[in-house]
Amino acid sequence: MARMAQSPLRIGFNLAYLVEDSGGSGRYARELIPSLLAAEPGIEITAWVGSTAPADLMAQPWAEEVRWVRLPVPGVGTPWHLWYELVAIGLAARRRRLDLVHGLAYLVPLVHPGVASVVTILDVIWLHHPEAAGKRFRAVMRTLTPLMGRTSDRVIAISEAARDDIAATLRLDPNKFDVTPLGVLPPAGADGRADSEQVRERLGLGPEPIVLCVAAKRAHKNLDGLIRAFALLPDPPAQLVLPGSPNEYERELRALAQSSGVWDRVHFPGWISEADLEDLFSAASCFVLPTFQEGFGLPVLEAMARGLPVACSDIPVLTELVGDAALLFDPHDPSSIAQAIARITHDRALASALVGRGSERCRLFTWERTARTTLASYRRALDRG
Repeated sequence: MARMAQSPLRIGFNLAYLVEDSGGSGRYARELIPSLLAAEPGIEITAWVGSTAPADLMAQPWAEEVRWVRLPVPGVGTPWHLWYELVAIGLAARRRRLDLVHGLAYLVPLVHPGVASVVTILDVIWLHHPEAAGKRFRAVMRTLTPLMGRTSDRVIAISEAARDDIAATLRLDPNKFDVTPLGVLPPAGADGRADSEQVRERLGLGPEPIVLCVAAKRAHKNLDGLIRAFALLPDPPAQLVLPGSPNEYERELRALAQSSGVWDRVHFPGWISEADLEDLFSAASCFVLPTFQEGFGLPVLEAMARGLPVACSDIPVLTELVGDAALLFDPHDPSSIAQAIARITHDRALASALVGRGSERCRLFTWERTARTTLASYRRALDRG
C-alpha cells in the first residue's frame, strides 16, 4: 500500500459533520484543504459532505480542485450519517482508489479495505466536562472515539497538550499520534481598523471600550466566571461582549449579569457573520478567554493576529500556544481574571508589549505548517507496513 515518498497523494475527507456553525472544526477544514492543495502539487482530494453542509463551501476559490460527494443525510441530528461515516465512505474510497481517508472531527471509516486511515481527535473535553455535549453525542463518542484511535493508522492531535490528554484519557499509544498545530491568517482585506461607531451601532453596543471574548456558549468556556470577574471591577469603564449563538447557557449568563449588577455592560450580540466578527475584533480594546479546557485555542491566535492584547487561562494548551505573548490568569478564580482585565485595559505599556509579542507569536502558526505536518502524518500512515 505504501507509495513513493514524493508521489502526489489521493486523499478522501470525511466532512459530513460540517454545518453552518461548525466553529473551530469548520475553520480547520476550510483552511487545511486549500493549504494541502498548495503544499502538494498534484494532490487529489475527494470530500464527502452531508446535506447540511454550508451553502458557501463549494463556492470557495479552491473548491473546483476538490471532488465533492454529497451524502443523502444530514451531518448531525440523526444516526443515519454514522453508516456513511463508518462504512460507506470507506468502501467508496476503495472504489475510487484513494490512498487514504482522513476524518477531521473524530470519525473515520472503520471499513476501508486497502485504504489507509487517519483520524483527528480534536479533544476529549466532552469526557471531562459532560455538559459540553449532548447525551447522544457522549453516548456514541464514548465508544467510537477510543475505537477510532485504536483502529486508525495514525491519530492527529492539534496541540501537544491535547495529545497528552487524549492519549491518557482514552488509553491510546502516544507514539501513534502526530501533532499538527493549526494556523492563523491575517484579517482579509484589512487596510486599517474598522469604523468603530458603525460596528457598535450595528451590533447595539455602547461607546465604552470593548472587552471581547469569542467562545462557544458552553459551561467549560467559563463565561460565567468572566461575568463574575467583570462584576468585581470597580465601576468598570468598559463593556463585555460575548458573541455566539444563544442557548440555555446564555440564558443563565444573562441572569448572572442581571444579579451581578452588570447587565447593562454585558452584551450578547448572538451569532454574527465573519465580516461583523472582523469588525468587532477591530473595535475591541482587548481579548479575554477564561476557558477551563481547549483542544487548541484558535480565537486567541486570531485576536493576536488582529493586534489585540490577550489575557487567557493559565492552562497547558494555552501556555503552549501563547508563550510569553499573553497575560495569564487562574480561570477558577474570578479575582485573578478581574486583575488581568484591569491590567490589560489600564497598563498601556503592558498592552503594547503583548501586542508586539503576539504578532511575533503568530508567525509560528501558519496553515502551510499545518498542511506539511499533516502530509507527513499521511505518509507515516501509508508506510505503516
